[in-house]
Amino acid sequence: MAVGSSTIPRGPVTAALHFYAPPANAAEKPYNNVEPAAGQPERNYSDAVKQVLINDARGREAEFTLDKDAFAILSSQPPSAEEQFADDESIKANYYPEVEKLLLDQVKGAEKVYLFDHTIRRADPTSSRHPVTRVHIDQTASSVEKRVRRYYAPEEAERLLQGRYRIVNVWRPLNKTPVESFPLGFASSATLDERDVIPIEHRYPDGYTGQTAAIQHNPAQEWYYLSGMTGDERILLECFDSESLKAGSKIGGRVPHSAFVDPRTREDAEGRESIEVRALVFGP
Repeated sequence: MAVGSSTIPRGPVTAALHFYAPPANAAEKPYNNVEPAAGQPERNYSDAVKQVLINDARGREAEFTLDKDAFAILSSQPPSAEEQFADDESIKANYYPEVEKLLLDQVKGAEKVYLFDHTIRRADPTSSRHPVTRVHIDQTASSVEKRVRRYYAPEEAERLLQGRYRIVNVWRPLNKTPVESFPLGFASSATLDERDVIPIEHRYPDGYTGQTAAIQHNPAQEWYYLSGMTGDERILLECFDSESLKAGSKIGGRVPHSAFVDPRTREDAEGRESIEVRALVFGP
């Protein structure tokens, strides 16, 4: 079926979002195993499913900023030199420089950028990575500092940690047509209570342990999505900003996000395909 503007869900929608529910054993710290070995659980905590009003940011894009909301929406981005998004080395050679330039141009005060990984998600059942339908934040303050020290020599890391440092996720769809299924939802950092941010150990098979955050539901949270998102649009998701640690700071620096099932999506809608690139952003 051809995609027409009338088939794309628009406007506010109430949909199910999966929030944090604690481990059955209250003494255990919550954790994820990124690639669990045989017999290992994927995680030791569960979900609390809530029906949430998700507002459409289409037509309001300019209202949102990284400093206030921890997300920003960019449009009219030029076509990428990377056409297939199928080979990791080709993506690093062609797409990474474009993402670096975008961050230096669009993130206020950015002077230095280090892109440390990317993930391609496809709704296709045969794909190794699917849209994540659990509300989360990619990093916490301690895991960001740990990443800086992981990628830079000790002296350089200390210097960079004295200034402003952020993690920004650059998210875009790869579909040739506007996104209909599994749109990305994101909540304004200005409406997030710190008490609802739950650190989660993120355990990798190589022994590295990072930290992400799960989110408890709170009716004060304001949620958004961008209807019919296209390949020339980008969402910047700020997962951490060191300015937020300063006393009296109005900068939230952490954006909860999750894919969700829009109940209005037609049955034969094309599955969502997307790429997210994560970057350390330094300065001023």
